[in-house]
Amino acid sequence: MRPEHISELVSLRLEQARETLADARTLLEASRTPRSIVNRAYYAMFHAVLALLQNVGMASSKHAGVISLFDKEFVHSGAFPTEMSRSLHRAFDERHESDYETIKTTTREDAVELLAEAEQFV
Repeated sequence: MRPEHISELVSLRLEQARETLADARTLLEASRTPRSIVNRAYYAMFHAVLALLQNVGMASSKHAGVISLFDKEFVHSGAFPTEMSRSLHRAFDERHESDYETIKTTTREDAVELLAEAEQFV
């Protein structure tokens, strides 16, 4: 990929992260479901990591692969604190459980906490 295309893709991913974060905030303010807020908070973080990975020429086609690359390349190296990894893993787990586990109940408190972590993350 040419450098200008990489730059465009990174910008696009960062914009997606910001938009998705704004969507999560809007859902919270409108008292929408915690599940929806958690979903948008996770995807804001996910898009931010995609931008970061693209900026260094890395990618993965799976969510777990993206998270693994983030941990390996940026957290374990000390570039980012372990708290960011914990937040990303928590958001992934909460989103996955609330989207796919039929008995998982995501609370408003969970959603508020994850949104705050996503805002810090992005």
